[in-house]
Amino acid sequence: HAPYEGELSPESVARIMESCGFSPAVHYSSVQPAPDLPPRPPILCAGCMHRPVFYAIKKVFRDGIYPSDIGCYTLGLQLGAVDTTICMGASITVGSGFSHAGEERDIVATIGDSTFLHTGIPGLLNAVYNEANMTLVILDNRTTAMTGHQPNPNTGCTACGSPSPQISLETLCRACGVAHVEMVDPYDLVMLTAALKTAKSLPGVKVVIAKQPCVITARRAGVRRGKYRVDPDTCTGCGTCIKFGCPAIEQQDEKAWINDLCSGCAVCAQICPAAAIGREVSR
Repeated sequence: HAPYEGELSPESVARIMESCGFSPAVHYSSVQPAPDLPPRPPILCAGCMHRPVFYAIKKVFRDGIYPSDIGCYTLGLQLGAVDTTICMGASITVGSGFSHAGEERDIVATIGDSTFLHTGIPGLLNAVYNEANMTLVILDNRTTAMTGHQPNPNTGCTACGSPSPQISLETLCRACGVAHVEMVDPYDLVMLTAALKTAKSLPGVKVVIAKQPCVITARRAGVRRGKYRVDPDTCTGCGTCIKFGCPAIEQQDEKAWINDLCSGCAVCAQICPAAAIGREVSR
């Protein structure tokens, strides 16, 4: 009676239960979206650290399998770098399962720092213990962003704001038996790509920790990196930056254009083949 896919709303659940013989006590009316509203699919924020990580993963592990987890980074699905999202912590266990099932393609799992601390550690320990061959990328944005920027054991304070020991993800991964653990700034695309290539070349379980504060948390803390602009005379209109998927980059008159959402992460400047993007200079 239940559909294989789609959203389970109160109306649809009531309909399923009624088809199974339950008499409804409450009747739910059908909800329809207001007319003429433009579609607004969820998207990673401008300057989100997750976007360059997924971009680099796709470059380095072109034909890989990408199990992921529960968090903002589930939106990596839009960038073609998320294949599975089952439950919290399942990115690592699914990746380990693929490895033991004889999968020959590269397996690259992604998980956030909060989810890793919540349910990812046993899976990592199991993957190492059972000699899986996979790469784990921990997306460390220093917060629990998707549910409202709550702290976690990685942030150094409790939900009440009192100080607490700040857990080292690097030390924790090594304690699980991971021999190769590398921490990298995801805004530095050259170093990020190099770290992923190194992980790809090694056997066993490898961990790359991409560490950069959530762009919303950073903005609230007063971090200002300066905005970037496109030189229209240099821009060739190739669309490389548009395909990157940042909502701060638009296309006007067949040229790229950076709007006010820009947070100054500078990743677009690193991927532009024409070197047409640079820091905005105040006049």
